[in-house]
Amino acid sequence: MLKKVLIANRGEIAVRIVRACAEMGIRSVAIYTEPDRYGLHVKRADEAYSLGEDPLAGYLDPARIVNLALETGCDAIHPGYGFLSENATFARLCEEKGVTFIGPKSEVIHGMGDKTQARDSMRAAGVPVTPGSDGNLADLDEALQLAGEIGYPVMLKATSGGGGRGIRRCDSPEDLKQQYPRVISEATKAFGSADVFLEKCIVNPRHIEVQILADRHGNVVHLFERDCSIQRRNQKLIEIAPSPQLTPEQRQYIGGLAVKAAEAVDYVNAGTVEFLLTGNEVYFMEMNTRVQVEHTITEAITGVDIVREQLRIASGLELSYRQEDIQYRGYALQFRINAEDPKNDFLPSFGRISHYYAPGGPGVRVDTAIYTGYEIPPYYDSMCLKLVVWALTWDEVIARGIRALDDMRLHGIKTTANYYKQILDHPDFRRHDFNTSFVPEHPELLNYSEKRQPAEIALALASAIAAHAGW
Repeated sequence: MLKKVLIANRGEIAVRIVRACAEMGIRSVAIYTEPDRYGLHVKRADEAYSLGEDPLAGYLDPARIVNLALETGCDAIHPGYGFLSENATFARLCEEKGVTFIGPKSEVIHGMGDKTQARDSMRAAGVPVTPGSDGNLADLDEALQLAGEIGYPVMLKATSGGGGRGIRRCDSPEDLKQQYPRVISEATKAFGSADVFLEKCIVNPRHIEVQILADRHGNVVHLFERDCSIQRRNQKLIEIAPSPQLTPEQRQYIGGLAVKAAEAVDYVNAGTVEFLLTGNEVYFMEMNTRVQVEHTITEAITGVDIVREQLRIASGLELSYRQEDIQYRGYALQFRINAEDPKNDFLPSFGRISHYYAPGGPGVRVDTAIYTGYEIPPYYDSMCLKLVVWALTWDEVIARGIRALDDMRLHGIKTTANYYKQILDHPDFRRHDFNTSFVPEHPELLNYSEKRQPAEIALALASAIAAHAGW
């Protein structure tokens, strides 16, 4: 079993990993840059080490992190998500230095991170992929010819892309001519590679992803699916497990495809296989070679502690479960409570939290690293907490979600919480009739009132006075 783990991340996912380590008797080591000096992960870990003043450089320096792990006696590194979590160079350096990387092998990360290579691997395994280029596009002329053959609309995508970046929809040859240089420029700046590929755009699909776990002994299981169709500009907002839109037959088929995909690349540890659904057609989209932000809702419906399983797998142990052992019960929703102003085009709203009260009660979970007085820095992702609710039925989980969002008090910044209540209350969402076009097709949901109740106004005033007085 692992003895000491360095967590190469920050925020709520670092806190989540610290807690899993504590339950397993594993010492945890946090890292931080100056803006995170008072971060909750720094306070909760057994040890914490500074990476300097620069907000980002330390979190993105593979050699420095691996050397720190060795200096502090760590036998493993957990990358969380984001930052270096899908960086093959980082994983390879861990392998070379004898530090266990809590994730798949470096060659698997590289292969799945290269979208064209991933598509080739899935084709060979019999997993359906969207029609498109067999490899990277040579130039604009090839893109125009291929788009004419498969039909518009098409998607231009950065081969090394992720997180919704390096993606453009093209509805005509004119669009393609305009977007081609833009995608190449964005891909080069964001991912250090100008390689792009093209695929058929599946219009208004459902976005379904399947959580998988695989150990070093050849055991692979899926933990059912999550519906991530409620998204804005390719960024997920509300996630659901399981999807209320799938039939039992579709659920079994897609779960089987995810296992087949993992087996095809000799995958080890936790991962997610993402698909697009249109009617009864299923297409592989990508594989995320890390723990996902929304792993929480899979844990809620299955009872499987995914991070604990990651640590067990990295220790060389077999999975705790066989496929027949894994069942799901009820429904779970995850709300990404972002520090953004939905009424102002979701502009980031960083600053000091003057008062924070976490929702609670049956079936409610909050994963966060914020607290009253915490200053949300402007250098990182705008998500400040994940609110998760579970209930036995679809109607009950919606009601619980609205109640939990109402319970939460978060003053000092703008958040997306009130906007999510409008989504939950929409008739199409309530009858689980939605796809990836839901958010752009319902701009009226942004017209909600922000009028506060007298008790809230009093609380906000008290918080402001306390903050001014330095209480």
